[in-house]
Amino acid sequence: MSHDPMPDDALDRYSRQVRYAPLGVEGQRRLVGGRALVCGCGALGSAIAGTLVRAGVGHVRVVDRDFLELSNLQRQALFDEADVKAGLPKAIAAANKLRAINSQVEVEPVVADVTFKNIADLADDCDVLVDGTDNFEIRFLLNDFALASGKPWVYGGVIGAEGQSMTILPGETACLACLLAEPPPPGTTPTCDTAGVLGPAVNVVAAIQAAEAMKILSGNTSDCSRKLSIFDLWRNTFRQVDLAKLKEAGTCRACAKLDFEWLEGRRGSQAAVLCGRNAVQLRPDSPRTLDLAAMARTLEPVADVFANEYLLRAETDKYTVTLFPDGRAIVAGTDDIGVARSVLSALVGQ
Repeated sequence: MSHDPMPDDALDRYSRQVRYAPLGVEGQRRLVGGRALVCGCGALGSAIAGTLVRAGVGHVRVVDRDFLELSNLQRQALFDEADVKAGLPKAIAAANKLRAINSQVEVEPVVADVTFKNIADLADDCDVLVDGTDNFEIRFLLNDFALASGKPWVYGGVIGAEGQSMTILPGETACLACLLAEPPPPGTTPTCDTAGVLGPAVNVVAAIQAAEAMKILSGNTSDCSRKLSIFDLWRNTFRQVDLAKLKEAGTCRACAKLDFEWLEGRRGSQAAVLCGRNAVQLRPDSPRTLDLAAMARTLEPVADVFANEYLLRAETDKYTVTLFPDGRAIVAGTDDIGVARSVLSALVGQ
């Protein structure tokens, strides 16, 4: 972790934070020199990124694969209707807001899906990884990378009014694979579609995650939680589960046996159903770059087309297809991967 000089006015800007004795001036200097990866910039990620930027974390890289929709505003407080109208990817809209909040922080937006192919490029130079995603494939990938690289990461999730968070310190604590050997099979757990999400629950989990990241970045890892924290904001319950015995058992695929199947690309898929969206994301089998302007001209006779430098959206009677420069596509109007592939193929080819 680097320790860049703190600007003279920073002590004034962060004065209330610096006065908190466990952090202090030295902790603030470490924050200013710290680098965080916020993986996902929806409900959790946007709140986490906002907190870290306000706290003065020197470099915040925000990675998200999706674009804004009106239904996001119920729980994603960083954004507004103008961002939705502009058709911006979440990472770009977030960076615009975050830079206006704190010009001393370097905010780096990345519009991309996090995969085993790019995780090292995104995370190698960061001091902490923070989970703002909504799917377990990326979480297991983050877990594998963190263990392989020795970087701490903070898991979080929210469904309905329930939330949970867990801090993973490689070599010290249990990891996500200790807790869950496999991602939950489809249909066996509640989703955004079936259970909804309450904004206040998002804010609680994001606050816990951001605080844990701040402890790590400020050199106070001894104060990080070693337990899984679970709460139900509607029923006013909070509990913590000690996972030490899971790690001590020495049977974990990841932290005990060092089998990083997600990081090595032996697990994972090219398609994902997006939670609460009635939409499917499809990734190309091989790297490619799309000329969105040329694609827009091709599609204009057969669809209503909107395009900017970040994405192209083509609307038909039943489906909306959003294309990104890296070849990804989000097909809205179905949660069936096979149907999504057929719609994309019919509209733009293979």
